[in-house]
Formats: sequence, C-alpha cells, structure tokens
Amino acid sequence: MAAMTSQELFSVQDQVVLVSGGSRGIGRAIAHGFANAGAQVIIASRDAKSLQEAAEAVSCTHPVARRVCDVAKPDDIASLVASVIEQFGRIDCLVNVAGVNRRKPALEFTEDDYDFIMDINLKGAWLLSRAVAVHQMKSGHGTQINISSLNNDKPLTNVAPYAMSKAAVGHMTRLLAAEWGPSGVRVNAIAPGFVLTDLTRKLWSIPSMQEWVKPNTPLRRLGQPEDMVGAAIFLASHASAWMTGQILYVDGGFTAAFNWPIPPGGGQ
Repeated sequence: MAAMTSQELFSVQDQVVLVSGGSRGIGRAIAHGFANAGAQVIIASRDAKSLQEAAEAVSCTHPVARRVCDVAKPDDIASLVASVIEQFGRIDCLVNVAGVNRRKPALEFTEDDYDFIMDINLKGAWLLSRAVAVHQMKSGHGTQINISSLNNDKPLTNVAPYAMSKAAVGHMTRLLAAEWGPSGVRVNAIAPGFVLTDLTRKLWSIPSMQEWVKPNTPLRRLGQPEDMVGAAIFLASHASAWMTGQILYVDGGFTAAFNWPIPPGGGQ
C-alpha cells in the first residue's frame, strides 16, 4: 500500500460523525472541528433551541444536521441512530460527549441526583455505543470516542456519582474495544483536564480554585473546549489505525506530576 501523505493520514473528509451533547461546550467544539475538517456532522442534544443555534454556527463544508435526543431515554437513542442511518447510510464515528454533573458531599446526594447523572453519563453512553456499533460491525469499520475525565486517574471529591460514572466510562472504553476490535471497530476515550465552559465558568471564577489549579497544571492555564478537537480528529482518522482501548489525557499536564511547595534548597 502506498504511503499516505500527512494530510491523508489525518483526514476525516466526508466521514459521517455523530456527536451526542453537541450543542454546547466540548461537544460543540468537537462538532465544529469535524465540520471544519470536511466531515458530515450530526449533533444531538436534549434542547432543540440550543441545537438549532449550534448547527447554524458550526456548519462548514456540509450543513450540520441536528437531532433532539435525551440519551437517558432508550427510545430516543433508538430513534436517533435509525434516523441517521436512514439519511446518511452509515455512522463512521460516534463521539459520546453528553454528560451532566452535580457538586455536593457524598452524603447529600439523593437517589434522584444519582440516577440523573448515571442515566446520562454512563447508561446513555453505553446504549448509544451499542446502537451505533451494530451498524459499524456490519460494515466492518468504525470508530467511537468517549469523553471520560480526570476521574479515571483519581477521583475528585464532592462529585461522587460523576466520578464513578466517568471511571466506568473508562472501563467501558477498554471492554468494548476488546470485544469489537475483531469486527473492525475501534473504541478510545479522551479524558479532558479542567476545561472552562459555560457550565464551569462560575466555579473557575473563584480565586481559591484558580490558585489551586494553575500551579498544578504544567501549562499554567485552564483548558478550552477547542483543546479537545485535535485528539478527537486523531482518534477518528487513519493516523490512529492501530490504536484502540486507550484513554488520552488532554489535561495540560495535570496528571503528569504533583507540584508540591518544597522550599528553596529542598528543605535541607
């Protein structure tokens, strides 16, 4: 086989890419990145208004399609996948982004809190992955990209159900990669570091949070949703053709080491 050029190696041109949670934050940035790279993008979200605005904003080579879908509802997932297959004939890449969080001590979480987070972050990703995989396995190829988190490295306090759900997504990524690899389907994950989005802006405006995160992030800044785009396109392209079951930490170096306040001279 002739060697690919670098442009061909990283190409996602004309791929059919489905992005759940694609109307805002990381999902919207990834959708925009794929659209800019010439992919046919379909974004899905619970909110019709934000979907329309996002689809109009990120359309590039191909008009971005949109579907209303609550991934906590199995019937919504079945309808979403069926409609995409009917219109476009295939799904080359699934990006599982849809996720929610609530912050409070473990003893303050209600059962409703737990179910709300788990149904979207874990059950929704699980059901959508399987629904898409049925079609990808029939065609003998396809990629899936899950959005995990730093909680795969170590759990954060005061977000217990979220941390648990994202750790499970990491294991789901590995397990599905192992089962579906023989059928030509690759499954990987991106674990973002601390990313500034509309949903986290209030949290990261607190001075004590800024004072904690920046010294412990080697690149000395919060991430932006756009920082996830390169990793997503890499995982969907031929450049990662022999890569599956992996979790890529896109975190500014946060998980690389601890920056501890040792005094000058090493305290000797």
